[in-house]
Amino acid sequence: MSFHEKKCSEFIEVLASKAPIPGGGGAAAMGGAIGMALSNMVGNLTLGKKKYVDVQDEVKDLLQKGDKIIEELKSLVDKDAEVFEPLSKAYGLPADTPEQKKFKEETMETCSMAACSVPLEIMRKSFEGIKIQERMGQIGTAIALSDVGCGVVFLKAALISGALNVLINTNTVKNEEYIKKVTAEKDRLLEEGSKIADKTLQLVTDKLTKRG
Repeated sequence: MSFHEKKCSEFIEVLASKAPIPGGGGAAAMGGAIGMALSNMVGNLTLGKKKYVDVQDEVKDLLQKGDKIIEELKSLVDKDAEVFEPLSKAYGLPADTPEQKKFKEETMETCSMAACSVPLEIMRKSFEGIKIQERMGQIGTAIALSDVGCGVVFLKAALISGALNVLINTNTVKNEEYIKKVTAEKDRLLEEGSKIADKTLQLVTDKLTKRG
């Protein structure tokens, strides 16, 4: 059974164990999917409401995009485990001879790059989700506005967690050109996504405060 298909209690139990997978990347992807689901809940509650008749088509479009991101993030829970397991095994390869050392270094390089790819993709999807939450906070139903705030916090957490997992995996990569390229995208997504998320959370807080 895939990790994202496990019961929540089962997923948390294995996450808390000393098993190498799932780890922070899988947890980030799952958290991001939850954050995106909260956006879709707000969208579905907005559909069919006379007060929001002018934004129905846009909400439907946001829901379709949200559905896609949810499925992609769910699949990344398992993908993260798939790419990390070979890396965890590579750490244990012998390096007693020059041949063994060379093989281990080459294997570590390949596995580390693969392990970087998934958290970076988690960051991309979380960034997309944050932008959707930004718009949902502007046009979604007021009765579920707090859920936009909750959702964007989950997605920001997934974004940050993805960045940390990229960072730890690049530490074992020697290809400087690859590191530079991956780091540039990581930093851009983290900076821009965090700004949008913080702005959206502030919007939600301000609206809720005024309602109160």
